[in-house]
Amino acid sequence: MTTNSPSGRVMASYFTWAFVVTVAGLALGSLVGWFYTGTLGGVLSYLFICSVLAVLEISLSFDNSIVNANKLKSMRPEWQRRFLTWGILIAVFGMRIVFPLLIVVVAAGIGPVQAIYLAASDPAQYGRIMHAAHLPITAFGGTFLMMVGLSYFFDQEKNIHWVRWIEEKMAHSATVRGIEVAIVLLLALLFSSALPDAKGEVFMDAAIMGLLTFLVVEVVGGLIDAGNATRAAAGGGIGAFLYLEVLDASFSFDGVIGAFALSQNIFVIAIGLGIGAMYVRSMTIMLVEKGTLSEYRYLEHGAFYAILSLSIVMYAQALVHIPEVVTGLLGAGLILIAFLSSVRCKVPA
Repeated sequence: MTTNSPSGRVMASYFTWAFVVTVAGLALGSLVGWFYTGTLGGVLSYLFICSVLAVLEISLSFDNSIVNANKLKSMRPEWQRRFLTWGILIAVFGMRIVFPLLIVVVAAGIGPVQAIYLAASDPAQYGRIMHAAHLPITAFGGTFLMMVGLSYFFDQEKNIHWVRWIEEKMAHSATVRGIEVAIVLLLALLFSSALPDAKGEVFMDAAIMGLLTFLVVEVVGGLIDAGNATRAAAGGGIGAFLYLEVLDASFSFDGVIGAFALSQNIFVIAIGLGIGAMYVRSMTIMLVEKGTLSEYRYLEHGAFYAILSLSIVMYAQALVHIPEVVTGLLGAGLILIAFLSSVRCKVPA
């Protein structure tokens, strides 16, 4: 019904490519299902898993699209296009296909060709290797995302506060240099100390690597963009591009690992998560072009609270299993509350 209205048609136009990829992906998923099972029931089962994985990716990454839009709006148009074209190729091909293969290559000590053969011939064994690498991945990704979230709130220049009683204190505390780094290291120490010695060391090493990656991306990006006279004049060029790519990768960790709970078939996982990634890209474009972040003043706050909650969940997964649906609903719930709060005190775009 709403699709016939002007706003409905505009909304649908943003998701045209996502719809195309959905149809192509489900058709490819059908072929994969027929190849592995040779039955109509098997095909339907694979289609269902692809659909669930797409929804999982969208629910886990909606906050990612908001953060991407926030960064993209300050980037030069050419770098916006590069991120939305090259970036989506890296997100779909790199993180959904190459990343799981690299994990198996490193964990099993085999070559890339052998890893591809293992993924195709023995999905169950492939899935077991991926799950065995879950601990360092969650520590690395959780640390990076925690730094992203804390850096947003520990900002002296931040003057719009949603949860005022805590955000004002965090903004004032930003005068203490490295406070967010200290918080992350403290939490990493607490979680690593709750694990057995060997696992604790693995967790801490991965957490430190996640922290260093965040700092290196910030420094390298700042140095590169500073080459264009000032950061404002740079307009968020290659430095912002690198930041967004690493951020996308960190968001993908949880979805990729969680996907193996639904299927051990890397091709099904790549199709399902790839479809979801296209919707995230479409949402990002819509948020940037329609100026939704300025129209709904607390939406961005909700996204960063969702990022912080995801980082804590990733840390907690080192100790207990937390279903991906809980993670997705938690992030979506925070964004929904922020949206409703924005509507109550809506400001002109």
